Amino acid sequence: MRRLAGFLFGTATQIFFLLTVRFLWAFLAGHEPRVTPGSEWTNAALALQFAVPHSLLLHPATRKRLSRWIAAPFYGCVFCVVTCLSLFVMFACWHESDLVIVRCEGMIATIVRGMWIASWLALFYSLWLTGLGYQTGLTPWWDWVLRRPARRREFVPRGAYRLLRHPVYLSFLGLVWFTPTITQDRLTLIAVWTPYIFLGSWLKDRRLEHYLGASYREYMTKVAGYPGCLFGPLGRVLPPRGEEDGLAILPLTQTPRSVPVESEPFHGKAA
Repeated sequence: MRRLAGFLFGTATQIFFLLTVRFLWAFLAGHEPRVTPGSEWTNAALALQFAVPHSLLLHPATRKRLSRWIAAPFYGCVFCVVTCLSLFVMFACWHESDLVIVRCEGMIATIVRGMWIASWLALFYSLWLTGLGYQTGLTPWWDWVLRRPARRREFVPRGAYRLLRHPVYLSFLGLVWFTPTITQDRLTLIAVWTPYIFLGSWLKDRRLEHYLGASYREYMTKVAGYPGCLFGPLGRVLPPRGEEDGLAILPLTQTPRSVPVESEPFHGKAA
């Protein structure tokens, strides 16, 4: 009976995820200027209620506490469900505004819309590079269904990850910013989620540094968090003393690194 319940929960989670992606596409596609009940303060709170639990559930200390009640094969599914529920709360309660801040027309609007679609493609490409099945909890749950040992999630910088540390977050930033019409409510979303995306990037660096140790710190000395980040926490970090003379710098492709199974949906996040 417990295995049946686990199978049904995991299946429902994946269906819920696909449904959420469909609604997120419509939400981030923008809307014609119109007014619905609510205020921008409500919108800001709704945007935060997605961001805060998303990062909190990924924190190693939170995961350790919750692991007493949530079995490892289902943690990713639980994370996915919580993330999707918080997004649906935002979809349902969001206040739309008829105040237009910026409107692009003609060729410029077409280019902006194309960049938005490209951001979706870049998002799924980036998630695929690190294992899309881990983002929704599918991979560890499916291992449980098949009664086989959980696979360790390997971190091997390849593709976009050889150019920047956070292609998922950069792609999600494009989904938020690239819209031909920026209304007041969209501006609120941009104002809340933009700093959150950069904060989430920093938190993900700390999380992976916690799990991987020196190997991830070595990676951060070679690859910046974002293109153009020349300094600061999201730039390339200075190697520890001694490595500056080339004593401990290893090729990025030398050894795969294992990461605990965790989920980072839509930006994701890993945050």
